[in-house]
Amino acid sequence: MSWNPSLEPHCPDAGSMDSIETLIVPRARDIGDFEVRRALPSVERKMVGPFVFFDQMGPAEFLTDQGIDVRPHPHIGLATVTYLYQGEFQHRDSLGTNQMIYPGEVNWMIAGNGVTHSERTSAQTRASGSKLFGIQTWVALPEEHEETNAGFEHHKEAALPFLEGEGKQVRLILGNAWGERAPTKTFSEMFYADVVLEGGAMLPLPDDHEDRGLYVTSGSIEVAGDTFEAGQMMVFRPGDKITVKAGSSGARLMALGGETLNGPRHIWWNFVASSRDKIEAAKVAWAAGDWAHGRFQLPPDDNDEFIPLP
Repeated sequence: MSWNPSLEPHCPDAGSMDSIETLIVPRARDIGDFEVRRALPSVERKMVGPFVFFDQMGPAEFLTDQGIDVRPHPHIGLATVTYLYQGEFQHRDSLGTNQMIYPGEVNWMIAGNGVTHSERTSAQTRASGSKLFGIQTWVALPEEHEETNAGFEHHKEAALPFLEGEGKQVRLILGNAWGERAPTKTFSEMFYADVVLEGGAMLPLPDDHEDRGLYVTSGSIEVAGDTFEAGQMMVFRPGDKITVKAGSSGARLMALGGETLNGPRHIWWNFVASSRDKIEAAKVAWAAGDWAHGRFQLPPDDNDEFIPLP
């Protein structure tokens, strides 16, 4: 997804909630045909582990012939993660990838030194109308891997570790947690999981990661006696043992975290880097528009248009 600078999360004072370092309440924004809620980056919390960007897309419903059309745009210094609850995307990139993504699957695109991609609703889905609901995140790369070659992985639902029992369903999307490891190649220690809890079910967060957070996508949860509703992100204090309990109607969460990077990351538009100079160089390369010989190319089967440099 392409960056939209108008989305600014709100971070109320966590007050007496001793187990929570930061509470983030994303502001909803309509960016055309659907609503987006951005939890990261926020004023008080730029990252959770290596996660530098976190958007809830939808839920949205499209009429016949409608859908998402995110034109080709560039990234550097990060990996994008797309995970859907409903709907589908057609992902095309400058590596030649043309991949559909459906609920429960993971698209992992490594931008590294530079990649261009587009995200669209397929023609087949537009023909009958559709819904869209999901999460897209950016994971900042460690400094030593920022200039790595671009890459892409796609894993279907059956390939992701799945834990079930005591009213819990946990699908591990990235990294390692609860004794399992996801198949996607990552460049630092992290975890990212889709969690569904029945009413009253309890989930302990992994305590072997430096940074940990939760985002509630539906229902509600309790943490140390405090209740949190859908559309809120909690970032927990390092080292604390945390167990969350679903409200009476159950809950769906995204759990995320991992080791912090060796320094802050700069974000400008769709570029993430450890230095402003790297972002300036990417800006010049994209503005040049030298698709045949330059740093960036357009997806070979989606190259009739692109998002210009802001």
